[in-house]
Amino acid sequence: MDNQVFIFDTTLRDGEQSPGCSMSVDEKVRMAAKLQELGVDILEAGFPIASAGDFAAVETISRFFPRLRVGALARACALDIERALAALAKAKRPRLHTFIATSDIHLRFKLKKTRQQVLDEACAAVGMACKEVDDVEFSAEDATRTDPDYLVKVCRAVAAAGAATVNIPDTVGYSTPDEFGRLIAGLVAALDGKTVVSVHCHNDLGLATANSLAAIQAGARQIECTINGIGERAGNCALEEVVMAIQTRQDRLPYRTNIVSEQIYPASQLLSQLITFGPQPNKAIVGRNAFAHEAGIHQDGFLKERTTYEIIDPRTVGVPASRLVLGKHSGRHALRDRCEHLGYPVTRDELDLVYRGFIAFADRKKGVLDEEIVDIIRKEVQRYSRAVNE
Repeated sequence: MDNQVFIFDTTLRDGEQSPGCSMSVDEKVRMAAKLQELGVDILEAGFPIASAGDFAAVETISRFFPRLRVGALARACALDIERALAALAKAKRPRLHTFIATSDIHLRFKLKKTRQQVLDEACAAVGMACKEVDDVEFSAEDATRTDPDYLVKVCRAVAAAGAATVNIPDTVGYSTPDEFGRLIAGLVAALDGKTVVSVHCHNDLGLATANSLAAIQAGARQIECTINGIGERAGNCALEEVVMAIQTRQDRLPYRTNIVSEQIYPASQLLSQLITFGPQPNKAIVGRNAFAHEAGIHQDGFLKERTTYEIIDPRTVGVPASRLVLGKHSGRHALRDRCEHLGYPVTRDELDLVYRGFIAFADRKKGVLDEEIVDIIRKEVQRYSRAVNE
C-alpha cells in the first residue's frame, strides 16, 4: 500500500465556497453520485456549522451513499464538532475533519491566541471527535507559513490525541514544490509513518498541482482536490490534473489511485452544469481545447500518428474524441481530412484551390464552420471544373 494515494474530494465544501459555485442540496447529491462513480476515497460534503443547507447536504449524502467515506468540516471547537457529528450521524463511514490555524500571522491577527492555546484547542478537538468516530483528520490551516518546529509539535500532538490523518494545507498557495516537498518529508519522518500525511494546496501562484505531486514524492499519501480545480480565490489542486499526471507519468510518479479516469470528463461536465461556469478552454485534461488541434504542423503529425501531439488518449478521461479545429493556421492535410469527412473527396489540384479559398476566408474569422467549408469546396471545385472544361 506504500504507493497508494488517497483522493480526498472537497468540491462540495472548499469548491463550493468560491463565488458562483454555490449548490443546493439536490445539486450536491447529484454531484456526489458522480463522485462516487469517479471513485474518490473521501468526499467532503460540507461545513455543517456554516448553514442549514450545508448540514442537510452532509446528512443527506451520508444517508444516500453508504459506501462513500463522507467527511464534514469543523473548526477546533466543541460547537462545530457537535454540529458536524450530528450531520454525520447516519454515515456508515464518517470522517470528522477539524482544523485550526497555526501560523503566527493567523494567531496574531485572526485568532488572537498564543501557540500553546492553539495546540491545546487542537488536541482537545481531536480528542472530542475521536470519542464519537474512528476516522478523524486534523488540518493545520496556513501550515506553509507556520514555524516548522511548531508545526511538527502540533502534528505530533494531534496524532497522539488520535488523528488518523494530518493535513498540511498550503492555504494561500504560497509554497513552491521544492520547499513544500522538504516540509512534507520532514513531517512524514516526524510522524514515523503511523499517521497518513495529507496535503491541501491552493493555486494562488499556479503551483497547486506541482506542490501536490512534490508532496506525494516526499511521502504524503492523501491529496485534497476539487473537480475543475474550483475553490477559494484561484482554486484548489485540480483532481483531474494530479490523477492524470500520476497515470501518465508512472516512470516518475509510481503511485496509484482508485479513480476511474473515464469518469473525469463527465464529472467535469456535470459540475459545469450545476455551477455558473465551466473550466477555461485551455484547462488541462477537461478544457474544451485540451484535445483540440489547429496548427497545421500539429494537425499533420496528429493525423499521421496521434501520439505525436497527444500524451493522453482522450477516451481515457471520458472525452469522446480529439478535435481538429480548422482555422487560418491549419494545413492541407487537415483540410483534406475534413473534406473527406464532409463527403467531398478532392483531387490534389482541387485541394490547392480549396485550400487557398479556405485560408483567405479563415483569415477573416475566428474559426470556420463545417457548412462554410462546404460552401468553399463547392465554389472552388465548380471554378476548377469550369477552368478544366474551358
